[in-house]
Amino acid sequence: VGPPLRGESAPGLVARVTGIVPREGLRLIRARQPVILVWGRGAVMWIFGYGSLIWKVDFPYQEKLVGYIRGYIRRFWQGSTDHRGVPGKPGRVVTLVEDPEGLVWGVVYKLPDGKEEEVKEYLDFREKDGYRTITVTFYPKDTSIDPFPVMQYIGTCDNPNYLGPAPLEDMALQILNAVGESGRNTEYLFELADSLRKLVPEDTDEHLFSLEKMVKELLERNGKSNGI
Repeated sequence: VGPPLRGESAPGLVARVTGIVPREGLRLIRARQPVILVWGRGAVMWIFGYGSLIWKVDFPYQEKLVGYIRGYIRRFWQGSTDHRGVPGKPGRVVTLVEDPEGLVWGVVYKLPDGKEEEVKEYLDFREKDGYRTITVTFYPKDTSIDPFPVMQYIGTCDNPNYLGPAPLEDMALQILNAVGESGRNTEYLFELADSLRKLVPEDTDEHLFSLEKMVKELLERNGKSNGI
């Protein structure tokens, strides 16, 4: 079952899904963490990916959509002491920073029916290094689909692994030299940049692409042909 079509009312959506027109229509339940859309008796959970969840999809899902969220910008300000770095020598991975004019492209995944909590528990473990979940509105690239609420992981400035801003070259050097149990930090950066170019050619994420360019320049300067 897909998200609501543009202009479709909540009762109309439930009628399309179940064949029954409910009195109260679509209900939105905000649980402690996941966002669940309740259509009749079924529950649907969507999770927005803006970093490694775009290119490293190691969990089951039923459907995915490309689109964006508003009010945030993507920044390599979160430290990684497990996947892309180690304690004392953290890597840098992306988080979201509030910005009224911001827009972040990514991918949203519908978790499998009946396995929402199981997959959510796995993702909680995968994103355990300083991330928490919040609810945001997702705007599909396919404009025939109305915006709808989704869950996303975010590393806020009060978490212990938050690194914050730094000069671009300092961040590039840190990424160049960091490695964790999931691999080199450069792999994370390059895979994210490549994936976004393919999914959203019109995206102009200056922070991401400037950092990618500088890391590649440092690799060439150091005589390394492959940062991955």
